[in-house]
Amino acid sequence: MSDSQGQTGSRLPTTIDTTKPHEARFYDYWLGGVDHYPADRALADEIAAHVPTIRNMVRNNRAFLGRAVRYAIAELGITQFLDIGTGLPTARNTHEVAQEVDPSARIVYVDKDPLVLAHARALMASTREGKTRFIHADLHDPASILNDPMLTATLDFDRPIAITLTMIMMYFRDADDPHGIIKQLLEAVPPGSSLTISHPTADFNPAATEQAVRACEQAGIPMVPRTRAEVEKLFAGTEIIDPGVVTLEEWHPELAEVPLFEVDPDAGNSWIYAAIGRKL
Repeated sequence: MSDSQGQTGSRLPTTIDTTKPHEARFYDYWLGGVDHYPADRALADEIAAHVPTIRNMVRNNRAFLGRAVRYAIAELGITQFLDIGTGLPTARNTHEVAQEVDPSARIVYVDKDPLVLAHARALMASTREGKTRFIHADLHDPASILNDPMLTATLDFDRPIAITLTMIMMYFRDADDPHGIIKQLLEAVPPGSSLTISHPTADFNPAATEQAVRACEQAGIPMVPRTRAEVEKLFAGTEIIDPGVVTLEEWHPELAEVPLFEVDPDAGNSWIYAAIGRKL
């Protein structure tokens, strides 16, 4: 019997609002999933009109997540993961990759979307040796994550933990204090822990990115692309591992698996930076 549970001890809404687009659902649409609604598809298609290779980019991000998980275990010796902004379950979730490498790996997923909560218990199974848990919480309130009893019951905070923030920090304006939020997370984990971030940028095509940002903002979703230097600053308190902050495709391509999704090799680099930092 697998050891997998969901948790909703927060005060976040548990009712799914299908009239407004949600980040987890339009991301799922780009990945070819089925858990989305007309409002999600409409926004996703509008963004794709400005950024035609967006599907390629999010699929490359999914592949990066797998490489980052394998690197954390094989190179850093970390077998515990705090994956925040999980999104809807799809192919090669963090626990699937981690427990394939080390069956005893432990994973805590965190997301605020009630649809992700609805899927958590059914889809986020675990090996017998490991553990997989889900916490319904919002990263805007990191204390709600760090103080959740499910977290400390699953992860050993005396051993390094890999904090995973893929494609989530762009939803935080500077006024939301993203640096302070990440600092709180890092202060809670011991030395040797890691921080994985992937983050969109306007560095490669400012005009198209501006149009995509406008579409999100008009739909009520904050969207903040950041420069390479700004993404590097999100890693304050860590030592960024080689090759540094680079595009998704440039981050340890030798760790790639057989592609999960069809990707256009001629689409060019993703407009997304990625890196892993190690807490000293």
